Amino acid sequence: MKLEFQLVRGCLLCIVASSASFAIAQARPFPGPDVQQIYQRLLPQIEKIPAFDHHAHPGFADDPDVDAMAAPPDASAALRTRDDNPELIAAARALFGYPYSDLSPEHAKWLVAKKAELKKQYPGTAYFNMILDKINTESSVANRAMMPDYLDPKRFPWVFFADSFMWPFNNERETARNPDEGVFIPLQEKMLHRWMQQENVSKMPARFSDYLEFIVRVLADNQKKGGIAMKFEVAYFRPTTFSDPTREQAEDIYQRYASGGIPSEKDYRTFQDYIFRFLVTLSGCLNLPVHIHTAVGIGDYFNLSQSNIMNLESVLRDPRYRSTTFVMIHGGYPLEREAIWLAAMKNVYLDSSFGELAQYPAAFKDTLKMWLETFPDKITFGTDCFPYNEVLGAEESYWLGAESSRVALAAALAEMISENEITEVRALELAHAYLHDNAVKLYGDKVH
Repeated sequence: MKLEFQLVRGCLLCIVASSASFAIAQARPFPGPDVQQIYQRLLPQIEKIPAFDHHAHPGFADDPDVDAMAAPPDASAALRTRDDNPELIAAARALFGYPYSDLSPEHAKWLVAKKAELKKQYPGTAYFNMILDKINTESSVANRAMMPDYLDPKRFPWVFFADSFMWPFNNERETARNPDEGVFIPLQEKMLHRWMQQENVSKMPARFSDYLEFIVRVLADNQKKGGIAMKFEVAYFRPTTFSDPTREQAEDIYQRYASGGIPSEKDYRTFQDYIFRFLVTLSGCLNLPVHIHTAVGIGDYFNLSQSNIMNLESVLRDPRYRSTTFVMIHGGYPLEREAIWLAAMKNVYLDSSFGELAQYPAAFKDTLKMWLETFPDKITFGTDCFPYNEVLGAEESYWLGAESSRVALAAALAEMISENEITEVRALELAHAYLHDNAVKLYGDKVH
């Protein structure tokens, strides 16, 4: 009887202990009073993680190849992305010891002179390498029209632009659509002409098959030059819904307009749909990931509803492209909640760049938390740095993007720990994955 009592009592204690253990492990809906302390513990450790910046436009303000695009005159910009953001003064102070609390023209001269002095002190590729060292960034993907000799290819892997292949005809109707396109489309024409020069093609090929072969040569040569991916900014120019035309349809349109004439919008879209899908297929054959701009864009005529990231679902979930790796640049912002579910596809990743600049850390923290709770192995860090002007360059936006991301990441993980979703050990694993490991695994031996 005594033995039975002891056994029953032991079983009850096990049940109680198991229940208590389960209660401790159960996630709760609100962070506790310990969240601030957890954040303070995490942030210094997160700041020590060398980052892989998955999307940036490094360069000097007078370099026309920083992007294949350009902002239209007087384009609207969100509050935090304007060059009068006082946080950029903090960036100048952290990077260069800027001694002033404003950017008045007189004080800005100090910053310009300081950078000029450092460029002499760190010649060639050493200057931007030094900037990466200051923000603890191992490598930064350079999404640029062309690579300059002042960026170290070992630390700045190149992503080149592929949109121009979709605009080979007379674009008079395209440029007249709105003032933004009057700026954007001629830049695509310029980019296509540069690819033609690269391949010693003096005029549009007479045959469609030769045009496709020209595209193949450009991609293969760019890959040999160190290109690790190709980038589409197609959302700036047209809707991101892509039909599935046949080669015969595209060839017929090419033969009608390659030597002249202005295609109708319907014909042009059909041709572009085929070329886009051809490029996506080709990228899978070349093991060349596809980056796609999937967020809001510059200019007053950017159509967010027509560029909705979910429009791409029919392409991303097409079994024909399962060997193609897709990176959704800017994570579909402001539709990042929908976008994360596209990462359920094994070959789809999300990049968080721009979101950390358009949003303050308090808001960006919520984006990261939701992503980390869903597909933490499919999200990557990026700054979307860009040289604003001679005073505030890529350097300051590098710092702001990196600092904002680390702060928001620490805050998101602190809440997840406090809410019993993860342990601190797991939090640091997720931090390493987001800031570095996920992107590096994506490219394998293509990046150092």
